[in-house]
Amino acid sequence: MNKVHVKTGDTVVILSGRDKGKQGKVLAVSPKEGKVIIEGCNMVTKHVKPRKAGQAGGIVKAEGAIYASKVQIVDPKTGKGTRVGYKILADGSKIRIAKKSGEEI
Repeated sequence: MNKVHVKTGDTVVILSGRDKGKQGKVLAVSPKEGKVIIEGCNMVTKHVKPRKAGQAGGIVKAEGAIYASKVQIVDPKTGKGTRVGYKILADGSKIRIAKKSGEEI
């Protein structure tokens, strides 16, 4: 089992590549491949065939997958990228915290 430090719905910042510095919400996570899909980032063009009668085909823009190692979670306090830490509470539950500020994610 491969573990990824981001979850669906997290706000992340891209660290490298064409979309460096952009922020977006995580739409999907694929731990097996170690990739994530981020809203509005890494846009690719797909050539789509019409599947049903009357359906339009053509060129469609869609979000492409990006390696999870190239993204960082946005710190809720500062608005910049941070690493993810874990804290075990007194009742035994485990929460994610931002390493820079110590805030709960």
